[in-house]
Amino acid sequence: MEQYSRQLDGIFQALADPTRRAVLARLGTGPASISDLAKPFDMALPSFMKHIRFLEGSGLIRTRKEGRVRTCVIQEGQLAAVEAWLSQQRALWEGRTDRLEQFVVTAQKKGEAQ
Repeated sequence: MEQYSRQLDGIFQALADPTRRAVLARLGTGPASISDLAKPFDMALPSFMKHIRFLEGSGLIRTRKEGRVRTCVIQEGQLAAVEAWLSQQRALWEGRTDRLEQFVVTAQKKGEAQ
């Protein structure tokens, strides 16, 4: 469980940054070179590479080098871990809100009866 928690911590930390989210959104449409990914951002390439390394370290992307070009691809398996966690949280909170709704309806009926 601790390994799973550390994995999620790294993924959510990676997703916390808007630049990294934008990179993932772009990679959602298909592989891209680092230079293509860096174009929309107003930062030096070494600074952008920190984001790439962070995403790669969290397991959200994979890079491969072909000649002088490094290409990035999204790793969908890591996103499945996030989706599973979010599904668990959604089920938990939906159960709580269902119980709250039942409580409110019961209280309203008791108030109308008096």
